[in-house]
Amino acid sequence: MQNPTLISVLMSVYNTNFDIVKRAIDSVLNQTFTNFELIVIDDGSNNNIQSLLLNYAIQHESKIRYLRHANIGQSASINYGVKISNGEYITIIDADDEYASNHLQSCLNEIKHFDLIASTSKTIVDKEQDYYVPDRNNNAELIHVDDCILFATLFGKKNVFEDFPFQQKYSADAKFYELASTKYLVNKINLRTYIYYRNNPNSIVSIMKKNC
Repeated sequence: MQNPTLISVLMSVYNTNFDIVKRAIDSVLNQTFTNFELIVIDDGSNNNIQSLLLNYAIQHESKIRYLRHANIGQSASINYGVKISNGEYITIIDADDEYASNHLQSCLNEIKHFDLIASTSKTIVDKEQDYYVPDRNNNAELIHVDDCILFATLFGKKNVFEDFPFQQKYSADAKFYELASTKYLVNKINLRTYIYYRNNPNSIVSIMKKNC
């Protein structure tokens, strides 16, 4: 009898180049911990990526579930992924980032005494100022990425994500973590097994910084 799925990894994709998405998917498939499912949610992409994603999911159908819906935004897509997931734990990966090979195992090791964790990241930048992102309380102010709650470093029990769905807003990750802390045991750890590409000029944060 197959063991129940322990971790559900959720990825929302919207108009990201397939080669970059494949990098993210491959980093999940290459984890040292293997009892997981990867749910890839195409959030209404219009760059013809759907056939490539579907074909790649078919090649790895023992691990990947692929679905597509009309564009509703990342938060709503991840909330839907939570509803259909099978794992005891939920985590996320952004389509333009990747995991170090020991990421899932490291998260499991750290969460033993908590319901939800977030972590620092290995942040890839082109210049020093890329380490700084708009403050959620004042978008005109910048704070270091290490001082933020990063969406895709969240790792926790499924019921935490069910109780506090993500809101469709900038800093939905920080708001989620803040609300979860009112009911559950949470902790932010220094891990750096999540590889965060802050040098992407098309990211929401990069666009916000240009408009500040």
